[in-house]
Amino acid sequence: MMTAARPADSGLAGPGELDRYSYAEAHGPDRGAPPAWEGEAELGRAGRRAAGSRGRGLHGQLVQQLGQMIVSGDLGADRPLVPEEIGQRFEVSRTVVRESLRVLEAKGLVSARPNVGTRVRPVSDWNLLDPDIIEWRAFGPQREDQRRELCELRWTIEPLAARLAAGHGREDVQQRLADMAEIMGHALAQGDSLTFSRADAEFHSLLLQVAGNRMLEHLAGIVSAALHVSGASASGCDRPTEAGVGQHLRIVDAVGAGDAAGAEAAMRQLLVAHPEVERVVPAPREH
Repeated sequence: MMTAARPADSGLAGPGELDRYSYAEAHGPDRGAPPAWEGEAELGRAGRRAAGSRGRGLHGQLVQQLGQMIVSGDLGADRPLVPEEIGQRFEVSRTVVRESLRVLEAKGLVSARPNVGTRVRPVSDWNLLDPDIIEWRAFGPQREDQRRELCELRWTIEPLAARLAAGHGREDVQQRLADMAEIMGHALAQGDSLTFSRADAEFHSLLLQVAGNRMLEHLAGIVSAALHVSGASASGCDRPTEAGVGQHLRIVDAVGAGDAAGAEAAMRQLLVAHPEVERVVPAPREH
C-alpha cells in the first residue's frame, strides 16, 4: 500500500493523499470533463495519446503521483527528490522509485546527476507535448495557459497545411473535402451537432493528410488530442454555424483551384473566428 506518515516539511503525499491527484477525481464538477472523442477517428489516429502511466501497478501510480505534484507546483523547480524518502512516504521499493524517476526524467520533469542527486527541472525543460504532461497540465493550475498555447500552435500549423494541400491537386481528396462540407451544411440544418463535429474533424484531418508532410500531420494530431483533453474544441468550429460552413467551402474552393495563398487565408479566417484563438491571435490585415 502506497501511503505513509509525512513530516510537516516533506512536501510529499501523506496518509490518504495518494489519490489526491487521481485522474478520476480530476473530472469533478469544478474542473470540467473533457469532451468525448466519439466519431473523430482520423484525428484520434493521428494524435492518439500513449497509454501513459496509468494502469501499470505501483510504478505507474508513483509516476502519476509525482508527475502531477511537479506539474501542479507542489514540488517546485530545483527541489531535491530523495529516492529513500519517496520510498518511505509511498511504501514502495527502491526499484519502483528508481524506475519512476527514470520515466519522469525522460519527460524532462526531473534531472539526475552524480553528486547532485535528482531535482525537479523548470517548466522550460519539460516535454510539453508528452501525453502525460498534457493530461496533468489539463487538470492543474496551468490548464488555461495550455489551452492558449495549443490554440496558438494550431493557428500556425493548419494554415500551412491548407497551403500545402492546395499544391497537391488530388481530385479524390478534393471531392472528399467537398463531401464533408456538404455534410456539415445538412447537419447544421437538422441540428445534428454530432454529425457536424464528425464531418468537421474529418475535414481538418484530410487537409493534414494531403499536405504531404507527415511530421506536420503528427504534430497537428497531438495538438488536436491535447485540445480535447484540455476541454477545448479540436475542430474548426466551436459550434455549428452557417458562417463556419461557408469558411470551409471557401477552403474547398481554394484547394481545388490550386490557390495556395487563398487556402491559407481562408483557414486563418476560420481559426480566427474560433473563440479559443480569437483572444490571442489578431485577424490578418487586408493589403
